Amino acid sequence: MRSEARFSNCRGSERCGRRPERMQGFSRTNTSPFAEWWRTVDKGLIAAALILIGGGLVLSMVASPAAASRIGYSDPYYFFYRHAAFAAVATMVLFAASLLDERWVRRLAVVVFIVGFVLMAVVLLAGHEAKGAQRWIRIGGSTFQPSELVKPALIVAAGWLLSQRRRYPGGPWEVVAFCFYAATMGLLLLQPDVGQAVLLSAAFGAVFFVSGLSWIWGMGMASGGVALAFGLYHLLPHVRRRVDSFFSPSGFDTYQVDKAHEAIERGGAFGVGPGAGQVKFDLPDAHTDFVYSVLGEEFGLVWCVALIIFVAVITVKGIMSAANHPEPFPRAASVGLFTMFGLQAAINIAVNVSLIPPKGMTLPLVSSGGSSLIGSALTLGLAFALLRRPPDVSLKRLLPR
Repeated sequence: MRSEARFSNCRGSERCGRRPERMQGFSRTNTSPFAEWWRTVDKGLIAAALILIGGGLVLSMVASPAAASRIGYSDPYYFFYRHAAFAAVATMVLFAASLLDERWVRRLAVVVFIVGFVLMAVVLLAGHEAKGAQRWIRIGGSTFQPSELVKPALIVAAGWLLSQRRRYPGGPWEVVAFCFYAATMGLLLLQPDVGQAVLLSAAFGAVFFVSGLSWIWGMGMASGGVALAFGLYHLLPHVRRRVDSFFSPSGFDTYQVDKAHEAIERGGAFGVGPGAGQVKFDLPDAHTDFVYSVLGEEFGLVWCVALIIFVAVITVKGIMSAANHPEPFPRAASVGLFTMFGLQAAINIAVNVSLIPPKGMTLPLVSSGGSSLIGSALTLGLAFALLRRPPDVSLKRLLPR
C-alpha cells in the first residue's frame, strides 16, 4: 500500500524518471519540422560531416598565408575568410537539404539539374577559363562551377527514374536515365573535366547496380567505359601526360606530386605544428587540391588517418543504411550520393600520396572552394534526407485527438 501510494504521488513527475512523452530532448507531441527532423535524422552522420567542415576551416587557416603570398594578396588570411563564408553557406545547405522529405528531394533535384545543366552549356560559350579548362562562371570576384551541383541532382533524378520500373514496368526508364547521364557527361568532357566525369560515372553505375540493372546494361556500360578511357587517353594530351607521368615519372615534371609527398614525409607521425609547415609555400593549390598534404605536414599521420576514418564512417555507414532502406528510390539515390562523396575523397587522398595519376579534385567539405563546399554539402544533405527514418507509428497514440 505504501509503495503504491508513493508511486501514485510521483506519477507524471520528472523526478520519478524520464517522462514517457519526451524523446531525445523533444516532446513526442511536438510535430514541428525541426522536431521531426531531430527524431528521424542520423545524428552520427550529421556530426561527422560537421567535424569535416570544422577541420576544413582549421586547414584553411593554416594554408591561407602560403596561398595568399604565392598569388599576391596583401591579406594573408584572404582565403580563410572566403572559405569561412562558404563553409557557413554549406552548413546551411546541409541542414536545409536534410530537412526535406522524399518528394521535395526529388523536386529540388529536378530544378537544380535543369538550371545547372543550362549553366554548364553556358560555360562552354562564355565561361571562365583556367589551366586549360573552361568549367566556371565568373560572378563578381568569384567563380562558380555548375557541375558541382549538377552531379548530386542527376544521381537523385536517376534513382527516382529507375525506381519507377516497379510501378510502371513498361516505361523506358533506363533509357531516359541514361540519356540524362550521357548528356551531362558530354558537357563535362567538352570542358574538359575528366575527373568529374569519372566520378559521376561511378556514382551513376552504383545507382544502376542497386536498382537491379540487367546484364545487358552492365556489359554495355562496362565496355563503354573502357572504350571511353582508351579514347580520352589518345585524344586529350593532358590526360595522356598525367597517366604517362605516373608510370614513368623520370621523364615528366612531377613537381606538385613530389612536393605533396615531401610535405607528408616531413610531418611524420604528429606533424611539425599548426602554421609551422614550410612545404606549403612551394606547393601550388595547397589550400584546394593538396590540402591533405598540408594536414600531413602540420598535424601528422595521426590526423591524416583520423580524417580518413571520418570520411569512411560517412561513406560506409551511409551506404549500409541506404542498402537496408525498404523503398527503391531512397535506396538507389542515397547509395549513389554516398558513393560519389566517398570516391571523391578517396581520389583526392590517393593523388596526394601518389597512388594514382594526378587529378585536380578537391577533398569534399575540407578543401577551399565555394562550389566544391556547397556541392558536397548538397550531396550529403540530400542523402541524409533520403535516409531519415519515418516517425514511429506507435507515437500516434500519444498525439492529441
